[in-house]
Amino acid sequence: MNKNTKQSSPKVAHLAATTLNDPNASQVAKSLAASLVAQANTGKQTGKEIETLASQVLQSSKYSDDTKSLAASVLSQSDKDR
Repeated sequence: MNKNTKQSSPKVAHLAATTLNDPNASQVAKSLAASLVAQANTGKQTGKEIETLASQVLQSSKYSDDTKSLAASVLSQSDKDR
C-alpha cells in the first residue's frame, strides 16, 4: 500500500472541528469530519467505507458546500492503490 502523506489544510481542519461541534450538522458531515480529525498528525489513511461515502457526497446535489469540502479533503487523503 502506498502511504499518502497529505494532511488537511488548517481551514479544512477548522471546518471539521466546527462540524463535529455543530448540533445541526448531518451525520454524514460528522462522519467525514471525524475521519479528517482522526487522520490529523497521524499516519492513518482514509478507510474504504469513508472513501465511498465521500465519493457519493461529491456526486450528489443535496449536500452543502461545506460537506463537499470535507468529502474532497477525505478523498485527497485516501489510499491511492484503491
